[in-house]
Amino acid sequence: MSLPTLTLCRTCRDADPALFGQLAAALEAAGVKVRLQQADCMSGCQRPQTLAVRQSGKTAYLFGEITAGDLPDILTFLRMYGDSLDGNFADARPLGQLRFKAIARIPADMG
Repeated sequence: MSLPTLTLCRTCRDADPALFGQLAAALEAAGVKVRLQQADCMSGCQRPQTLAVRQSGKTAYLFGEITAGDLPDILTFLRMYGDSLDGNFADARPLGQLRFKAIARIPADMG
């Protein structure tokens, strides 16, 4: 199966230019394998700084108001996402505050 792709907006109003590097370092330190990229705009302007997570065959997520303080919850999300067959969770409470930062959940292609 393919790796999850994380896309962080770099042009959000008040975007933290250091966040991409902090996220990359946290992922590496935790041994979490993903594809990490940046985008110029993901239309999450009402809740900047946005982060998308997607993987083939799984539900995709768009989160807003992401800060360095969310890094531990993002790592938890990625572990749960990796363990899930379809990208959905029966209980999102382990995600801490990140669960309240979800903007959208996009169903996987039904193929």
